[in-house]
Amino acid sequence: MRVLGLETSCDETGIALYDSDGGLLAHRVYSQIALHAEYGGVVPELASRDHIRKARPLIQEVMTEAGLTLKDLDGIAYTSGPGLVGALLVGACMGRSLAWGLDIPAIGVHHMEGHLLAPMLEDNPPAFPFIALLVSGGHTQLVQVDGIGRYSLLGESLDDAAGEAFDKAAKMMGLPYPGGPALSKLADSGDATRFKFPRPMTDRPGLDFSFSGLKTFTRTKILECAVDGVLAEQDKADIAAGFQAAVVDTLAIKCKRAMQQTGINRLIIAGGVGANRNLRDKLRATAEALKGAVYYPRPELCTDNGAMIAYAGTQRLLAGEQSDLAVSVVPRWPMTSLQPVDGVSHG
Repeated sequence: MRVLGLETSCDETGIALYDSDGGLLAHRVYSQIALHAEYGGVVPELASRDHIRKARPLIQEVMTEAGLTLKDLDGIAYTSGPGLVGALLVGACMGRSLAWGLDIPAIGVHHMEGHLLAPMLEDNPPAFPFIALLVSGGHTQLVQVDGIGRYSLLGESLDDAAGEAFDKAAKMMGLPYPGGPALSKLADSGDATRFKFPRPMTDRPGLDFSFSGLKTFTRTKILECAVDGVLAEQDKADIAAGFQAAVVDTLAIKCKRAMQQTGINRLIIAGGVGANRNLRDKLRATAEALKGAVYYPRPELCTDNGAMIAYAGTQRLLAGEQSDLAVSVVPRWPMTSLQPVDGVSHG
């Protein structure tokens, strides 16, 4: 089954073609970073308009690379939530219209389920069950995954997600947009031990997260170190390193706790923050200490992309699911409400 995947939930236009027999055939991602940098964050209306501008040529690029035409498609998968409603509507309208015109089924895919299943696109996918750490810009969740659609939420952030905390801390330090990657790069030249950042909510039972205290601590250190409102470059680097280490340690402690509590020693990392090298190294060591293994998608599939949507959509289409003709999006959509799917093909 050949399925075209459309991802337009926020500020990346992702298009991909997935074959249930041949795997990922082609994919493209267009980032809107330059468009939103002037405003220091995503502007929903501009995001929607840019998806409209880029989606069609990206579809053509993907089909050309795969050596196929739209008539060779067997299904369409598009992100229907969660996300920015206007951006979601672009992908939903385009996906639903293409499917109707081609007389093939279409299905709306849960954005976070796409992230969670992204490691399945690699050569060595994890077997079920596994623990998933979903760390994207707007989500930080620990999920027990017993199969596609069989999800149990173990813990989540009670305030900002890890990615949001990275971006806000970076903004305090005057780093360019997007702040998270800029902060991580700066941290490479800093001393993570200089400032004693807290590891929030790790001294109490449970698997929930909180990162608001780290932002407050960061602001306090900036004010302490600044001279006439200016922060020296080494001070800035040391604060960035301390902040990053605190977030990474906190995530690792909670992952270890989840694996110990469930007895599951397979861990996957998914979402944009999952591309962070320090986090990957820490979680690999955490899993190995428990005689387990860690899995993650290649860095290009950590950020929002059409490949993960095409894969998730393919599994549900193969199971007989499809969306009706109505164009429907769900800006807020709990993943635990999804229906289970049997008979998974890794491709």
